[in-house]
Amino acid sequence: MTALVLGPLLRHVGEHTATIWVETSHPCRVRVHNEEHGLDAATRTFTVHGHHYALVEIDGLEAGARIPYAVDLDDTRVWPEGVTRFPPAQIRTLDLSDGLQISFGSCRRAPDTARAFGEDALAALAHQLADGGEGWPDALLMVGDQVYADELSEEMRTFIRARRTEEPLDELADFEDYTHLYKLAWNEDPAVRWLLATLPTFVIFDDHDIRDDWNTSYEWRVQMWREPWWRNRIVGGIASYWVYQHLGNLSPQERAADPMYRAVREASADGGDGGKILDEFAERADKQPDTARWSYAHEWGDVRLVVVDSRCSRLLTPDRRGMLDDAEFDWLDRQLRGDVDHLLIASSLPYLLAPAIHHGENWNEAVAGGAWGPRMARFGEKLRQGADLEHWGAFDRSFREVARDVIEVGRGERGRAPASISFLSGDVHYSYLARVTDPGTDSVITQVVCSPLRNPLPAPFRWANRLAVARPTAGLPRLLARWAKVPKPPLRWRITEGPWFDNAIATVDLRGRSCRIRWETPSSETTLTGMGAVDLT
Repeated sequence: MTALVLGPLLRHVGEHTATIWVETSHPCRVRVHNEEHGLDAATRTFTVHGHHYALVEIDGLEAGARIPYAVDLDDTRVWPEGVTRFPPAQIRTLDLSDGLQISFGSCRRAPDTARAFGEDALAALAHQLADGGEGWPDALLMVGDQVYADELSEEMRTFIRARRTEEPLDELADFEDYTHLYKLAWNEDPAVRWLLATLPTFVIFDDHDIRDDWNTSYEWRVQMWREPWWRNRIVGGIASYWVYQHLGNLSPQERAADPMYRAVREASADGGDGGKILDEFAERADKQPDTARWSYAHEWGDVRLVVVDSRCSRLLTPDRRGMLDDAEFDWLDRQLRGDVDHLLIASSLPYLLAPAIHHGENWNEAVAGGAWGPRMARFGEKLRQGADLEHWGAFDRSFREVARDVIEVGRGERGRAPASISFLSGDVHYSYLARVTDPGTDSVITQVVCSPLRNPLPAPFRWANRLAVARPTAGLPRLLARWAKVPKPPLRWRITEGPWFDNAIATVDLRGRSCRIRWETPSSETTLTGMGAVDLT
């Protein structure tokens, strides 16, 4: 009998559409239905490396619909699964008449036998909502490190030891390893499984979804491709991301127009397998980033969400370096415009770090690029990789290009200026708010960081980051950057809230021209407690 392996996951929703993602044990017809509400949609699975997936497209729903649903595989009911403490999972479409709430965070270590990572913010959110909590978010945005491919639980290590005895033994090696990692991350905790089945979810990857420091520099890429196991690892990581994460970010129209989605489905027909086609695409996406786009944008009423891939689309050659390649930046440039009340720009890496860290990364990029000679360039590269100096500040030209666009939007030079322009990010394992103080614009420009969902920073690193966040510490790094001939940044900003180092989830509450941010931390496995809140407009 065909079984449900993973899911269901409620992914992209609009006011009248929804998408349900599942993985199944065999090829089958997947049906999502609720006869009372006239809901009935179905599709056939497609196959990648012997694994079977489906995205069921549902149309014609009412705005603000709340419809419990069942999932059948062929003629067998597989969801809901018996008695549970959680209410039936629902399809939840958007209703933009009363504003929009987006909860977000990053860096989540999957539940495992270790208790070192604290309470899970996603699980606590699930319990709170299931127990009648008010203020349901309209969507969940996970901005990186949904899975950790290079920091494994004992359960994942056991799976790997049963499969192979060759390197890499302490990291994932291929697509098959990734399939098990996603099951551990999304299926093991009933609370998180229920949450992902009933709350629309959007994602973007960061380094640990592939490997720590992924695409730090051209030298890093050269080093990794010398490893005999790296090709299967990067191909498996990107291919699995396409299946498990990327496809659900797209609207039904975007998915229908995606040539790779069409090709994999066609290859899966009549018992075929789309794995080879997807592997070729994944390797090409790594070696030629401009052949794939992982960034996406959605406009929901007077809110525009732009989610930027700041990992796979980097421009890294012997003579050029950019956070985004030329095609990706042209795409981003077109998305950064006004005529909305709120512009949200999600990037896994914070655009605005603590000024001291930003100036330090400015300096390091210049030194690694030869500003202080060949010997210091080698030192700069070692420091860059060893200290993870690869945020937007380490790509100064890209930072300046985005600053130019954002300033133009905030001054009303690209349509009516939004009330707020907010960067939403994670990665750094602490949460904070930074405000742009100069130059002046008609929009409030901020950086909102929420990290981690479940993976707290060790105590020694907390003290180091507290020191870096302190305003007086920015002077020396800025002086070093000036000595390396790095121009003054086009923006000035300061951290006004935080840092907070607890596991956390943040919510952006947008109503009319007002924008409010709140951060919450799990005080137990079932409860979230307020950590900070601020009105931006």
